[in-house]
Amino acid sequence: MAGKKREIQLQAVINNQSLWDEMLQNKGLTVIDVYQAWCGPCKAMQTLFRKLKNELNEDEILHFVVAEADSVVTLQSFRDKCEPIFLFSVNGKIIAKINGANAPLVSKKIINLINEERKIAAGELVRPQYHEIAFVDTEDVGEASHKNNDKLYNIVIIKPEAVLTGKSIEIKEKIIGAGYAIEAEDKRMLTEEQVRDFYSGIAYQPDFEDFVSLMTSGLSYVLITSERDEQEPSWEGTVPNPETESKELSEDQHEMATPTVKKRQDSLQEYMERQHLSEFCDIEENKVNVDKFIDIFFPDFKSMKNIKLERIMALLRPDLFHKRKEDVLNIIQDEGFKILMQRQIVLSKEEAQTLCKEHKNEDYFEKLIENMTSGPSLALVLLRDNALQHWKALIGPSTVEEAKEYLPESLCVQFAMESLPINQLYGSVSLEAAEKEIEYFFPPQNVLGLIKPHVTHEQREEIFHLIKENGFEITQMKELLLNKEQADAIYFKIKQKHFYKDILEMLSEAPSLVMVLTKWNAISDWRRLMGPTDPDEAKLLSPDSIRARFGQSILKNAVHGSSNLYEATETINRMFVPENPEEN
Repeated sequence: MAGKKREIQLQAVINNQSLWDEMLQNKGLTVIDVYQAWCGPCKAMQTLFRKLKNELNEDEILHFVVAEADSVVTLQSFRDKCEPIFLFSVNGKIIAKINGANAPLVSKKIINLINEERKIAAGELVRPQYHEIAFVDTEDVGEASHKNNDKLYNIVIIKPEAVLTGKSIEIKEKIIGAGYAIEAEDKRMLTEEQVRDFYSGIAYQPDFEDFVSLMTSGLSYVLITSERDEQEPSWEGTVPNPETESKELSEDQHEMATPTVKKRQDSLQEYMERQHLSEFCDIEENKVNVDKFIDIFFPDFKSMKNIKLERIMALLRPDLFHKRKEDVLNIIQDEGFKILMQRQIVLSKEEAQTLCKEHKNEDYFEKLIENMTSGPSLALVLLRDNALQHWKALIGPSTVEEAKEYLPESLCVQFAMESLPINQLYGSVSLEAAEKEIEYFFPPQNVLGLIKPHVTHEQREEIFHLIKENGFEITQMKELLLNKEQADAIYFKIKQKHFYKDILEMLSEAPSLVMVLTKWNAISDWRRLMGPTDPDEAKLLSPDSIRARFGQSILKNAVHGSSNLYEATETINRMFVPENPEEN
């Protein structure tokens, strides 16, 4: 019957406020998995809950529910939160919260609270006076919801000069320091049409045409910013450490922390003027115009703004990589991860010790290090919404023994090897650690790329999309009508060839785009993306390549790129020499 609480496996479904209020009448402990409608409940924890339900055998005082934050008024504070959240209700009072799918911590919490209930029922313990976690008052929800739906955004454009000199870093830091959040950002070369549209208010000025040329001459940053909510407190979840969690009962009570929020007395535009940065960036604050430019610059923003895409590093240890690599890769893709980069690597002793430091005090540590350095591991960079927590829940705890007890359906148990008692899969412990690990194991490389004059503006946009889709960052870019000296710097290897005069003639027809593209393995990946030199050959051998799609002839084959590291370094140094050497 619609609207009636029903049992699905072991968890009841709470999808409206009346069912939530009814759930609070439960006697004993209720464990609540709070989820977002777009991502669903945390499936990884269901095995643990079923196990505890059977082992504790306390149907009268132990209940499990899933609650949809989007549909329950009381849970408004948890909306748009990507990671799993577990609430613990004792006799209708929410007394604790745990962030993340931390199976050992959640299990310990449930067992401790059920043991308390047993002792209270037996007269061995007086019921503790828990501090209840506070939620948004229901009478304030209408106003709060209206505020959330009417969230105000700004569009910020950081000019090419600021990007080229590195000033953009300071500008973004100032924006965040002023109490604003950067909701989205894109590094791009603005088209003439976009510049004229965004700056239509100053089109009457006599030097406007020069300004348009300047704004389309290099890369700009386009940002969506918003004011961080000054009213919403920052939730402090349980520290995911069973040892810390078990020290004192008071640490289980999770009192709300009151954040210190900087009050803003002026707009972002006024703030940037006071910081003497307004000459390097321009801000649109009018809501109608902001909505229009969000649709132009970030067409997917409105549908994607609640999705938290994260990059993490994962690693298959040597035994697993050797025996069951394909099985693991298939599961990774089935779970919604995109594999951005992968490489085989034989770890040094020092690298292995760093990745395995949590096992340092175990008897098997030396054997583990020997195993980790015995052959190639597979390092992966994975992308997904809420990737960090999802990967942790998917692979399970760090040891097979712990995984069998708490998450028997995890990959740790599924791919356990007799050689070692540890998880054969590794994952970054935090997003900060992930970025450091990715930079270490996948060091960025630069390659020079050239988009030739015959490519139209529409085709340029498609090429930019292909570049970003293939994991490149455009770190520098400028539009130039190349003279002979500049062409010689790019084509220095072939400038003595008889056909070089034809290249010079082709480059003199119109401006070219000169880019520095950055990613791991950039040189070989850029050559693969460009495709064979002859567009006709490219259409046969690499039909999705840039030259196959946009090339006209061997001479007008759309793009050019460095052949090797030496050539890339030489051409980049020649084409992107800073005006002030101290700014390099």
